[in-house]
Amino acid sequence: MGAKRTAQRKVTISQIAKEAGVSKTAVSFAFNDPSQLSPATVNHIRTIAERLGYSPDPIARSMTTRRTNALGVLLPQDIATIMVNPFFPIFLRGVGAVCGTAGMTLMLVPPLWGSMLKAIPHATVDGFIVVGLEIDRGEVQQLRRRHVPFVMVDGDAPHDVPSINVDDRQGARAAMLHVLSLGHRRIAIVCLESWHHRYEEFTGTLAARFAGYRDGLAAYGRSIDDPDIQIVAAPTSRAGGVEAFTRLWQAEAPPTAIVAMSDITALGILEAAKAHGIRVPEEFSIVGFDDLPEAERAVPPLTTVRQPIEEKGRLAAEMLVAALDDEDSEPIHHILPTELLVRGSTCTPQLVYT
Repeated sequence: MGAKRTAQRKVTISQIAKEAGVSKTAVSFAFNDPSQLSPATVNHIRTIAERLGYSPDPIARSMTTRRTNALGVLLPQDIATIMVNPFFPIFLRGVGAVCGTAGMTLMLVPPLWGSMLKAIPHATVDGFIVVGLEIDRGEVQQLRRRHVPFVMVDGDAPHDVPSINVDDRQGARAAMLHVLSLGHRRIAIVCLESWHHRYEEFTGTLAARFAGYRDGLAAYGRSIDDPDIQIVAAPTSRAGGVEAFTRLWQAEAPPTAIVAMSDITALGILEAAKAHGIRVPEEFSIVGFDDLPEAERAVPPLTTVRQPIEEKGRLAAEMLVAALDDEDSEPIHHILPTELLVRGSTCTPQLVYT
């Protein structure tokens, strides 16, 4: 007969209190609110707890302190899909740097059973960084109703909600002006997907970038409704770029330039063009938006609008930590600059399709 396995009993705060010669309340303070004790007492209690093999129960601790010491990033897609886009690892690097400094952990909160609304109540976090949601979506309204602190990134925030955006309108305007200045007139705009199906109803980042493209066209006496301007919505992914390219290149009058609202989509367009034997930029030009590391390494290097992605994540996390520390703090709305970077994926149109 084999040796009988004995389970190790969990160390309790009563045992620690007895060993340390203090009250159970003091032990609780040592882990949950050390400011109530002298540093020497805290060190004494924690040393004994470590020797006994004590590990605080995170759930019980959060019930006592009403804090989880975790920030949540509310994601619009599942984690596997999100991480394919290099934008998010860069953004999370900025968030993670603040978490490390503040002594907090980070939880990625993707949709639960296909619903972001269902995910929110199940996330044990102190507050959320909400990425890319339009203000009229139910998730934002639910956070407001539940009085959960949150910071909006890439979206139209109410005046009482902190937010981080970039100057999307100016960046998109610069992209459109660039292709127009090269002589392109048959231009396609590849948009981010939205639950709004008409561009007049776009909100947030999508609306700002679309407005910038319209501004650029207007400067040349053109309109978004001109027959030579095509608008295509595609998933923010390489596959979405391939899909957009296929639709546009099969059109009766293919564009000579494409401006895309994201680099990852633009890179997918570039890959699809190569697969079809289409030369870039000789047969058509491509402009992205983001300046991902892959943009500069692409062949040809991608002309794009740079936005400070890591800084955006860092500022969002700093603002959320500040809001958690002071619920009465005045909300701040940051707008970071953008910059057009001209590389090898754009040039004067050399072939005009009829």
